[in-house]
Amino acid sequence: MRNRIVCALAALLAGVFATSSVQAKDLSHRLGVGYKNQFASDVPAVALQYYPGADLGLSAALGVDTQKDNSRFGAMAKLYRIIFQEDNLNFYMGAGAGVVTTEVATKSESGFELMGFVGTEFFLPGLENLGFSFEAGTAVTSLSSGVRFRTFGDSPLRAGIIFYF
Repeated sequence: MRNRIVCALAALLAGVFATSSVQAKDLSHRLGVGYKNQFASDVPAVALQYYPGADLGLSAALGVDTQKDNSRFGAMAKLYRIIFQEDNLNFYMGAGAGVVTTEVATKSESGFELMGFVGTEFFLPGLENLGFSFEAGTAVTSLSSGVRFRTFGDSPLRAGIIFYF
């Protein structure tokens, strides 16, 4: 009896997915401007994001905070590969590399940051040009004081909001 129910549900789902037409969010040749906040030193950054094709994206982020005795700087480039598309949503994976500098009191440290991640960028109906993204993955930050390995999971407000032209 249980096998019949499972088979019936599988047939129903196959029928639904076979007949539905999914329009993925195509970002080909679109440039976006917004912000991201993904550096280990917690410095919000202005971001540019561009998709040269339907499934490949590039971004650059630059964050600066010149607070006295607590300054921070970060610059990062990221590469995205869209691996699954749905209505108003793209699921992707990618990698990023950048440079970071922090200053605490009078001690300044600089180094690099590398990350690998998966993420989702979604678009609300009616706001087709505004993308909200969130990401999760692993990162390594190497500063002059040592190396830090971390996992991260970013909410849409931290991972990024991008407006596409």
